[in-house]
Amino acid sequence: MCYDQTKLTILNQICQETILSIFDVHFFKLSLCSQDKYMSKTVNKLYKHNATIYKVILFLITAVAIVYLFPKGGQFKYEFTKGKPWQYDNLYAPFDFAIDKSEEEITEEIKNIEVAAKLYFEFNKEIVAEVKDAYLLRTSFLQENDSLGKNDLESAILIGNSIIESVYNNGFIEATSQGIVSDKNSIITLKVDNQVQDIIYNNLLSSKDVFELIKKSLGEQPYNYSQNINLSILSEIIKPNVSYDNEFTQKVIEESINEISLSRGKVSYGELIILKGDIVEGKKMDILYSLKGQSESKLWTNANYYWIVLGYTILVSLALLMLLLFLHKYRKEIFDNNTKVTFIFFNVSFMILIQTLVIKYNSDYLYVVPLSILPIILKAFFDARLGLFTHVLTVLLLGFIVPDSFEFIYLHIIAGIVTILTVSELHKRANLFISIGQITLIYMITYLAFSIIKEGNASQINWEYLMMFGANGLLSFLSLFFIYAYEKIFGLVSDVTLLELSSTNTKLLKELNEKAPGTFQHSMQVANLAEAAANEIGANSMLVRTGALYHDIGKILNPMYFIENQSTGVNPHNDLSPSDSAKIITDHVIKGIELAKQYSLPDRIIDFIRTHHGTSLVYYFYVKEQEQSPEEEVDIKKFQYKGPIPFSRETAILMICDAAEAASKSLQQPSAQSIDDLINKIVEKQKLDNQFINSDITFSEIEKIKKVIKRKLMNIYHVRVEYPDLFYCKKHKKPCNIVIRMLHLHSQFLC
Repeated sequence: MCYDQTKLTILNQICQETILSIFDVHFFKLSLCSQDKYMSKTVNKLYKHNATIYKVILFLITAVAIVYLFPKGGQFKYEFTKGKPWQYDNLYAPFDFAIDKSEEEITEEIKNIEVAAKLYFEFNKEIVAEVKDAYLLRTSFLQENDSLGKNDLESAILIGNSIIESVYNNGFIEATSQGIVSDKNSIITLKVDNQVQDIIYNNLLSSKDVFELIKKSLGEQPYNYSQNINLSILSEIIKPNVSYDNEFTQKVIEESINEISLSRGKVSYGELIILKGDIVEGKKMDILYSLKGQSESKLWTNANYYWIVLGYTILVSLALLMLLLFLHKYRKEIFDNNTKVTFIFFNVSFMILIQTLVIKYNSDYLYVVPLSILPIILKAFFDARLGLFTHVLTVLLLGFIVPDSFEFIYLHIIAGIVTILTVSELHKRANLFISIGQITLIYMITYLAFSIIKEGNASQINWEYLMMFGANGLLSFLSLFFIYAYEKIFGLVSDVTLLELSSTNTKLLKELNEKAPGTFQHSMQVANLAEAAANEIGANSMLVRTGALYHDIGKILNPMYFIENQSTGVNPHNDLSPSDSAKIITDHVIKGIELAKQYSLPDRIIDFIRTHHGTSLVYYFYVKEQEQSPEEEVDIKKFQYKGPIPFSRETAILMICDAAEAASKSLQQPSAQSIDDLINKIVEKQKLDNQFINSDITFSEIEKIKKVIKRKLMNIYHVRVEYPDLFYCKKHKKPCNIVIRMLHLHSQFLC
């Protein structure tokens, strides 16, 4: 019994442990499963909002980059301009500060120091000792002879030593140092060992002076034997011992320059600086500039650094946020495209980078930077409104770091407006030359106006600035290079590329003309209609024309299944079911997209292929399917294009023109009324099918497009004068008009 009980106890424990282990494993599996589900949900959320996350990251990176480029010093809280009234309340000194000298004053003082600086020459005693030793050595070899007695020899040596002393008492200047002093009577400083003395430069002997001194000291000519020997020895051994010490002179000048006081006078705390309404000029202007500089330097402390950075960050973030909000509200298709948003932010950052680098290294060349490139590029790829808005925000941001910010902002905003108004059709080379010429002229005129306001006359105009504006204009031509580079990097399309693609000599259009000539002619007609319609409502005519030329390229693969290419009268759809026929028809959109990507067509052109039928119905085969299967419910989706519907004015124009041109071929006897009714029916049907709800096109613009299409189609299908039949005259052996023959029935010229 005890054995059984023990056995049961052990068995019970084993069962409990087994159940617990199973439960733990199951719980672990459930835990892993829940974690997987959580991770999956997180990943799905991230994937769902990846576009928003990307924009946030792009926003932060751009803001940080711009703030990093900005100088981190504080800014003076007052704005003032020379020659204009003080617009603020009476200004009192907030602290004690020195009145700084202007750069012109300091430059003038430096110039005066350099002009009045003493010139230092070095007197070399070692050369004097060398010359004396050399003379002693040379005379020691002289021997008494018939021509040179003992007394004569001693006298000659005394004379020689005397001449050496005379030369070096004054100093013998080397030839290379003689041109340093222009005025021979000027005072120079002679360094002898560690002592200096001022002497008249003219007291120093030149080579010519030394030679004359030797000859004069030797006596009258003709010389005897001893005199000639002395002349020969002295002329050979005497060397210059005075030279110009440029290094020491420059050192003394630099020390004097370093001792220049950078200030003149002092302003005490609470002292009145300027009254409200006083003109900012003269001493008041100098004091204000001094206060500005020292206020900004006081703000620049470690404690204030982070506050200044915070202020810049807020201002930059607000500007970038306004740009994003503008895109979201008025350019939704651009906002949804992260590549385009990145492109815009990159250009803003790039222009700020170039401008800040110029300011950092040489602010004199402030206006050389061609900021007009920004609106040119943005207008080329997008539109004028976006280009101007972005340009204005960029200039406002740069206003924080440039000197004379109001002038800078005014100049560049005016130039940006002129850029937007003048630059168009970049594929026409002359247009860009004319536009940049106008921009440069506006720069110059505006600067001249500012200069006249500041100085009160035109005499103080800095003509170098006009040369800078000329350089600015020349550099603006770099926009063509940037446009080409951005097309390759970001996959965007400009008017220049559109012009190249619109040529019928391109490989794809040649293939369309060869394999589907009817479709090619249809595309040409649609392109002409669409271009005229775009011009009427102010849309991008070059873009819509190019898109129209390529919208039906998918028909290249099955050209005979489309009626415009059936020249033989054989219709292959007769052997197919309506659903199969509809699939072939609708598939030309998908195949067109594939073919366009194969030939590397830009996305903006592919958009026209995607949307030119929207979600419309292949109505003919749909009705035919209903007739063949009256008892069955027809699946409308089989006979419907997959979309999307047009999402721009240009794609909407193509949809209308494509449908109108194709439908006009069905008119047996085209007339003004029949064409008018046809176009009205087509457009109304498209409206009812909600094909234009995403295209940002107005009813007024649609009516204008209809009028253009009607006018163009009437010109195409105009009625010609019916020519009378021709009658062949046997007598004159040539065709003759039968009407003329009847009129001359009784004439002698009757045939």
